[in-house]
Parts: sequence; C-alpha cells; structure tokens
Amino acid sequence: MAEPDVPAKAPKMLELSAGTYFWCSCGKSGKQPFCDGAHAGSEFTPTKFELKEDAKVAMCMCKHSGAGVFCDGSHRKLD
Repeated sequence: MAEPDVPAKAPKMLELSAGTYFWCSCGKSGKQPFCDGAHAGSEFTPTKFELKEDAKVAMCMCKHSGAGVFCDGSHRKLD
C-alpha cells in the first residue's frame, strides 16, 4: 500500500458548520484538509464524514491518525 504525502505535522484547527465533508487521505490536495480530486489515478479515496452540529475540530494533516479525519497526535511519531 502506498504511503500518503504529509502536508503538515500538526493538526489544522477549524470551525465547521454541520454538514457533510470529504477529507483528503492522499495528502496531495491543494485544499487541505479537504479533497480536491488530486488522488485521481491512485489507490487513495477521500473519507466522507458528517458533523451533526457546528463544531471546532482538529483535522489530521499528517494522514496517519488512528482517529480517522481527526488528529490523535500521530504526527509526533513521524520522522
């Protein structure tokens, strides 16, 4: 399995409205942390997630989080 690019080794703090979003799993999107289709032709696909209410979130930017789209601190273990 291919390794994703790592756009940043820190989470991106965002205030998002309730709704459906697509998180970039490949790390190549120019609209990080959201998908812009840059994964086309690769084995990566965006991860759909929904927020039931407005929320402040820490989005994973290293693409290695064990908590899916949300940061779990995994970026601290990367070289």
